Amino acid sequence: MTFPRRKLLHLLAGAATLPAFPRIASALDYPTRPVRLVVGFAPGGATDIAARLIGQWLSERLGQSFIVENRPGASTNIAAEAVINSPPDGYTLMVFSITNTINPALFTQLNFNFVRDMSGVAGINTAPLVLEVNPAVPVNSVPELISYAKANPGKISLGNFGIGSSSHVVGELFKMTANVNMVDVPYRGGAPMVTDLLGGQLQVALDNLSGSIEHIRSGKLRALAVTTVSRSPALPNIPTLGEFLPGFEANSWIAVGAPRHTPAEIVDKLNREINAGLADPKIAARLADLGSTALTFSPGDLDKFVVAETEKWSKVIRAAGIKAE
Repeated sequence: MTFPRRKLLHLLAGAATLPAFPRIASALDYPTRPVRLVVGFAPGGATDIAARLIGQWLSERLGQSFIVENRPGASTNIAAEAVINSPPDGYTLMVFSITNTINPALFTQLNFNFVRDMSGVAGINTAPLVLEVNPAVPVNSVPELISYAKANPGKISLGNFGIGSSSHVVGELFKMTANVNMVDVPYRGGAPMVTDLLGGQLQVALDNLSGSIEHIRSGKLRALAVTTVSRSPALPNIPTLGEFLPGFEANSWIAVGAPRHTPAEIVDKLNREINAGLADPKIAARLADLGSTALTFSPGDLDKFVVAETEKWSKVIRAAGIKAE
């Protein structure tokens, strides 16, 4: 049987469009099975809590389980590589953080490029770090701390929760901006750092606000400033570092990513649902309890934000000569 040329071309054109329909349908029906939210830290930390909060919301909204899978190790690089190498179908996502924009300058032999290989889906939350001192330290403000450090060069200890951590690089940015010489004291996590700060073995520290806020409220620690551009609603009387060091800004933030080439329809659907959750009063209240606020992004804007953060911390790491452990 032969077809006229025009009819044959029409049939071929129609056949060429057929593969698009299942893809659109799958995006509209997504998800049809459980989704993994991979976290590069152990359970109980800020990233894990944020993942569980948004995972519960997505489970209720989309009718499938969003299961948090903790894969700690190698400063979240194990988790990132696992997600990036997963099928780009929306069923394996990563809840990532500022750590993943610090790592590229620290680890030069990675098997992936986070900026290139991970697509932004949506933000979750942002929070300041807090510059704090043991009450025995004779300073009550950032200018007093800077003067005290300049009068005692190389004698004031500044704690952080690990080499290459957000606390470490923000501390280096503070020292550069304030032009002070303080002794870095890295710990293996925020908890032991705060323990030594409370006990007086450490003088100054930069901690996630959620890890120190109760000690600050009780007077056991003295907060001097937060690192965000605006004051924290959780500590409205505490100034920002930018009020004394113009232009200073550093956020501890958490977001959701997917392997590059995940269908845009799926990414957009997740973005809409997550942003709807961030606008929900119950989730907003829970974030406030953690000393944070919602971080609302479009996928494209999140990608741009990740690029900017990666460039920012790369400059700090090179200037400070920070090397991975």
